[in-house]
Amino acid sequence: MDLAQRRAVEDVLSLAVKCLGTARDSALVRIWLVEPDNSCPTCAEQSTCAGRGRCLHLKASYGTSRTDGRHWTKTEGSGFYRFPLGSRKVGSIALTNKPLEVACISGSEAWIADPDWIKSEGIVSFAGQPLICRGETLGVIAVFSRCVFEQGSMELLRMVADHIAYSIANARLFEIADALNQQKELENAHLREELYEARKFTGIIGESSAIKEIREQIHIVGGTEATVLIQGDSGTGKELVAHELHKQSKRKNNPFIKINCAAIPQHLFESEFFGHVKGAFTGAINDRMGFFQVANGGTLFLDEVAEIPLELQGKLLRVIQDGEFRRVGEEKIRCTNVRLIAATNKNLKEAIQRRTFRDDLYYRLQVFPIVMPSLKEREEDIPLLVRHFIGVFCKKNGRSTFDLSGEQMHRLQQYDWPGNIRELQNFVERMVITGRPEQALDYLAICGPAEGKENVFVQSAGITQRILTDAQMRQMEKANLKAALERTNWLVYGNRGAAALLGIKPTTLISRLKRFGLYALRPASIVLDEQESFSDRE
Repeated sequence: MDLAQRRAVEDVLSLAVKCLGTARDSALVRIWLVEPDNSCPTCAEQSTCAGRGRCLHLKASYGTSRTDGRHWTKTEGSGFYRFPLGSRKVGSIALTNKPLEVACISGSEAWIADPDWIKSEGIVSFAGQPLICRGETLGVIAVFSRCVFEQGSMELLRMVADHIAYSIANARLFEIADALNQQKELENAHLREELYEARKFTGIIGESSAIKEIREQIHIVGGTEATVLIQGDSGTGKELVAHELHKQSKRKNNPFIKINCAAIPQHLFESEFFGHVKGAFTGAINDRMGFFQVANGGTLFLDEVAEIPLELQGKLLRVIQDGEFRRVGEEKIRCTNVRLIAATNKNLKEAIQRRTFRDDLYYRLQVFPIVMPSLKEREEDIPLLVRHFIGVFCKKNGRSTFDLSGEQMHRLQQYDWPGNIRELQNFVERMVITGRPEQALDYLAICGPAEGKENVFVQSAGITQRILTDAQMRQMEKANLKAALERTNWLVYGNRGAAALLGIKPTTLISRLKRFGLYALRPASIVLDEQESFSDRE
């Protein structure tokens, strides 16, 4: 058996039982492994169990019925799925580390659980060997045969059991190494996104009373383990606050993982959050770690938390309360230790009333709420933000730095900025690219002033509206598409997507993004086109 080359425990076990189960006169071969078990406190055999939290779990099975030709490959749901250590013959083998052979089975023995199966399948003998590697009992292999074992069969089975045990240990090391490599790859991908964001922002900029209050709240809760719920309109800097909370926490040297909940297809939510095992669903070609496992020891930032499907919110609540989760397609319970920060631009109380958000999850998330002010509420910070962004984008684009006049700054302060800081950032980038502040201000004139404010953009100083060239119009259209994507966090489809905001079809928007070269600029974690398959994401 080519077991030593297998990199997954499941493959080792499957190959072992199939090779032995197809041998002549072999009826059924099964392998149980010793694993932690949280059912021990309620187990009916608790009094006889010597494992105290560790039991034998059926992991592989192979055999063929001589009555109807069925293959016995089922593991879960079997009456023999779980054995306490010391219970019955299989449990005794694991407890004592001693092999067991029953040379002649009549079917009337007291330990036989299903005498009819023994008789109908012609079972004559039974043999079991412990799986031991470097002094540790990993499990038990059991063989039911339709003939009496020959002399030397137990010694041969001992050799096979040792080979299987070492192959299991070897595969577990491979799995640990692969998991660590996968975790590092995912952490590096998120780190690249963080570095990209860090180049655009440097701390929380502003001296308004609203921003000073935000800084004070971050200082109060940053060093704690409390869950934080950040609420505010799109573009107000919720992610920046989450980064600052992480930087001031004890977890600052561990991963900061951001999840844009609005960008995850609904059928992939559970897999993205908790991970999946190979074969769990179509397209699951490998085991994959979820965000909760990748962020273990660090901070998990759930952006647009209101977009999490209602059916998944209960599982999320369990992870927050107990720190436990299961991968899709796996029964094993895994533990995680993360600090949770959530953000939303929705009114969660209204979502609770509409029954789209669980009230118990809401109260778990808002241990410490932070409400972000809109840019309209802190217009005195606009000159500071504008000068900061001018410096950032002049350096990025190799342009000479410049400043705006007092009148031009006043015009910017009069604008409503419905997209908040994100819209201001995009506006300044356009202004730097064109090198013509007045032309950029003319663009704002198309959008109109804030409600109740005078339109200071059009002819406020006797200036007639500028005529734009075709190239300038294309540049303005490109900038407008980018602004729509930034405002919607690169969400294309749905009522809250950029396509709906622009009043065009999603396919039309994607076509224009490719034409303007914006499609390739999307963050690595974002899927814009529904035709991008799951395997592409892997």
